[in-house]
Amino acid sequence: MKKVSLFLVIFVLGVLAGCGSESSTSGSDAKETSEGQEITIWAWDPKFNIAAFDLAESYYQEDHPDFSINVTEISQQDSVQKMNTIFSSGGTQGLPNIVLIEDFRIRNFLEVFPEYFVPLTDYINVEDFMDYKIEVSSVDGEQYGMPFDSGVAGVYLRKSIIEESGLAITDFHDISWQTFNTLGMQVKEATGKPLFSIDMNDLAHLRMMMHSSGYWYTTEDGETPFIDGNPSLKQGFEDLKMMLDSGVITTHNGWDQLLAGFNSGDVAGVLQGNWITPSVKSEDSHSGDWVVVPVPKQENIDTSVHATNLGGSSIYVLDIDGKEEALHYISEVFGKNIAFYEELVQTVGAIGSYIPAAEGEAYKATDPFFDNQPIYQDFVTWATEIPSVNFGKNTYALEDIMNPVFLDYVNGADLAEGLKNAQAIAENQLN
Repeated sequence: MKKVSLFLVIFVLGVLAGCGSESSTSGSDAKETSEGQEITIWAWDPKFNIAAFDLAESYYQEDHPDFSINVTEISQQDSVQKMNTIFSSGGTQGLPNIVLIEDFRIRNFLEVFPEYFVPLTDYINVEDFMDYKIEVSSVDGEQYGMPFDSGVAGVYLRKSIIEESGLAITDFHDISWQTFNTLGMQVKEATGKPLFSIDMNDLAHLRMMMHSSGYWYTTEDGETPFIDGNPSLKQGFEDLKMMLDSGVITTHNGWDQLLAGFNSGDVAGVLQGNWITPSVKSEDSHSGDWVVVPVPKQENIDTSVHATNLGGSSIYVLDIDGKEEALHYISEVFGKNIAFYEELVQTVGAIGSYIPAAEGEAYKATDPFFDNQPIYQDFVTWATEIPSVNFGKNTYALEDIMNPVFLDYVNGADLAEGLKNAQAIAENQLN
């Protein structure tokens, strides 16, 4: 598995799976008003990507004062469902001008419904963005996505809880999941707190483990199921069960419980893409008590590294009225405005995927909330080490097959038999 070799700058934004909220406002197709052009946007997470779109609007309005955006806060799952329904009907009613789509999902849209997406080839200098983001959002030489975030991940830890257990933060650097479990057991015994929580109906942490080793649910072609005989997948299941059994990790149900767990201090940390940073910082009373360490690697996988990715999205323009203004808005701000990306780091804590912005001082600054750690520079460094994998178009279809296997395994079923059966089901359903 090859690794990304260019200097990468990541702008994370969920994932993910499951990092959004239900629709809270309603959008409409772009329209001319007496004040000027208004475009609609579908996005999730008010603290992160919606905040980014709002900030981008203020930059664009400097030269286009009559321009405005109408953002519909909508979960990724609801967004995907609505687009599939509208696209399948052949209509356009109710679509936004701009939509954020997770990298795990975009290949299916671009291959099945390419006519709904406007190419950005003439509106973006692809050399200014990381190769991985360009590859995942392009088809047949046409670039469809404006790279937004890649989701470089880290383990966020409460320094006071770790030190209360007699450990130092440095103990969590350059370790395997087995060592992480051993340290976590010491934290749990001393403080009663697990290190982090997982959603049993979401295999996000398995994805991070596999990605750190350059493996996926499929072979390198992104299509052939690779479940039975996949060493990284098997090791990931075993490590997750190990930590569940030891109490080092606990469970949550949905986004709100995830946030409540680490913001309340019920758990000692959180493992997510760096789009979680604004949510961590939302609890002011914890300022100075958080740090971020590299993810552990898979002990028995030679290709495993201390760097991985979770989620990641890019910005897409849909082929409806108002597309010209939408194209200009994202190309002028997200496509080239260094000052925008620097302010985004300072005010939202988001790291842009626009490479020229990495040279600014904003990316090198320390953050008092994180014990004066230069977390943004750390994330950039880790990003350069993330293995490159081909997600293909069936990630979530494969996870629908894999999740019951994981649940059965945690409850005592034979893992080898479960993986063998899942391989047969995947081959039958997806080939």
